[in-house]
Amino acid sequence: MDHSQLVNAQMPTRRSVLKTAASCAAAASLHPIRAFAFQRPSPQIKIFDVLQYGAAGDGKTLDSAAFQRAIDAAAAYSGHAQVLARGGRQYLIGTIELKGAIDFHLAEGAELLISTRREDYRGGLANSNSGDTMAAATGAVILADHTQGLKISGPGAIHGRAKEFMTRYDDIGGIWVPGPFRPKMFVLTACTDLEVHDITFGEAPNWGLHLLGCDRVLVDNVKVRNLLDVPNCDGIDPDHSRNVEIRNCDIVCGDDGVVIKCSRQPTDFGPAANIHVHDCTIETQDAGLKIGTETTSDIHDLRFERCQIKTASRGICIQLRDQGNISNIDFRDITFTSRYYGDPWWGRGEAISFTAIPRTPTSTPGTLSHVTVSNVSGHAENSVRVFGFRAAPGAPSTIHDITFTNVAVTLDRTTQFKGELFDNRPTTAMPAILPHDTPGFSIEHADAVTLRHCKVAWGANVPATFTYAVEALDTTALKIEGLTGAPAHPSLGKAVSIS
Repeated sequence: MDHSQLVNAQMPTRRSVLKTAASCAAAASLHPIRAFAFQRPSPQIKIFDVLQYGAAGDGKTLDSAAFQRAIDAAAAYSGHAQVLARGGRQYLIGTIELKGAIDFHLAEGAELLISTRREDYRGGLANSNSGDTMAAATGAVILADHTQGLKISGPGAIHGRAKEFMTRYDDIGGIWVPGPFRPKMFVLTACTDLEVHDITFGEAPNWGLHLLGCDRVLVDNVKVRNLLDVPNCDGIDPDHSRNVEIRNCDIVCGDDGVVIKCSRQPTDFGPAANIHVHDCTIETQDAGLKIGTETTSDIHDLRFERCQIKTASRGICIQLRDQGNISNIDFRDITFTSRYYGDPWWGRGEAISFTAIPRTPTSTPGTLSHVTVSNVSGHAENSVRVFGFRAAPGAPSTIHDITFTNVAVTLDRTTQFKGELFDNRPTTAMPAILPHDTPGFSIEHADAVTLRHCKVAWGANVPATFTYAVEALDTTALKIEGLTGAPAHPSLGKAVSIS
C-alpha cells in the first residue's frame, strides 16, 4: 500500500457517544457495560494547528517537537481544545505524548509518517523485562498516560513503515524477521473516558492500538491496514482494560485481530472486564478474535458478536496460560475461515481453539469457564478444539462449562502445509506442536461441555486423518443434543467417539 492509498483508506463518519448497556442487557451471563459521558464537542472549540507550532509537514523534517508543543498548549487550555494535523501534508514523527481532555485530530488527507530512527522514540513500560512479553517492548509512536477525556479522531492516517524495521524475509516461513527495534503504534496507559474513532493506521511494525489499564473506552470505525506477513502487528489489544466497546472496525493484520489480555506488568492494572466487540471485519494470519495468551489477572464478562473473520489461522481463540481465571465469555453470530500457514505462525488452522494449560512445567494455570458459542459457522482445515489440563488423574479440569449452540463447521484441506497437528504454543509443559487426527469437535481433559444443535460437514478434500464428527477423551458431563454430522469416512462407522 502506498502513502496515498493509506491516507484515503478512511472516509469521515459522524459517530455518536458510546451506549453499550442496552446492547448487552440481553446476555444473562454478561454484566451490562455502563454508558459513558464523553466530553462533547463545543462550538467554542479552540484549534491548535501543529503548523503554527513549527511543524513542516514535508515528510522529511522531524515534526515531533512541534506536535508536542501544540499538544502541551492544548492541554493547558481551560476550554475545549483540538490539536489539528491539516490534510494534504505528511508529518514525520517519532514519539509524541497526548495529554488532557483534547481532541487529537488527523484531518482527511493528513498522514503521520513514523520515523525509523530509534533515537526519535521514547516510552515503553518502565521496569518491564522485554523478554517476558511483547507488551513490554520499548518505544511507541503515540503515548498517553493517565489522561481523562482524550479523543483521537480521523479520518487521517498513520503510516508505520513496517518493512523498514525488518531485517530479511523468511521465504519458508512466509514471514518478515524483525530487527532489534520496532515501535508500537499506540500505547495508551490508564486512560479513562477515551475515544478513538475514524482513524486509519497501517504497516505497523509492532502492536497496533495497545490499551493498557484503560477504563471507559470507545473504539469506533477504526481501519487497520497492516501487512499480513509481519509478525506481532496485532490490530487492537485491550490489556487489563475495562468497560470497552470496539465496533465497526475493519482490520487487516499479520497477528491477532482483536485480542483481550492481561499481560505481566510491574503495576497491577486489574482485570480485563466488560468488553464488547461487535460488527467488525478481520483478516489475519493468526487468530481473528482472541483472549490470551497473557492471562496474569482475571478476564471476565466479554461479548464478541456479528463479526466476519475472512481468514485466520484460528477463527476464535482462547489461550489461558497463567494464573488468571477467564469466565462469562459469549461469542455469537460470527463467521470465519481458518487455514494452515507456515511454521512461525501460531495456530494450525483450528476453527475454534479453547486451551487452558500450564505455560511452564512449574506454573499453575487458572480456569476457563462459562463460555457460550452460538450461531457461529465457518470453514476450516482443523477442528473445533477444547483442551484442558488436570493436575492429577480425576482432578477437576482447568476447563468447564463450555456450551456450543448452533455451531456449524465444514472441514476441508485447502493448503499444502503439513496437517494432523494441534498448536499448544506457548508452553514448555507439553509438546508445543501436538500430532493429532482431525475430528469436527475435539474435546479433551474437560468437564461439562455441551454441544447443542451443532453441525459437522466434510469438504471435497478429506484425508484419511479426518475422523469423527465428535471425538472426546477424558471428558466428564459431556452432552450432545441434536448433532448433525457423520464420520469423515464411512469405515469409521459412527459419528461420535468417546473414550
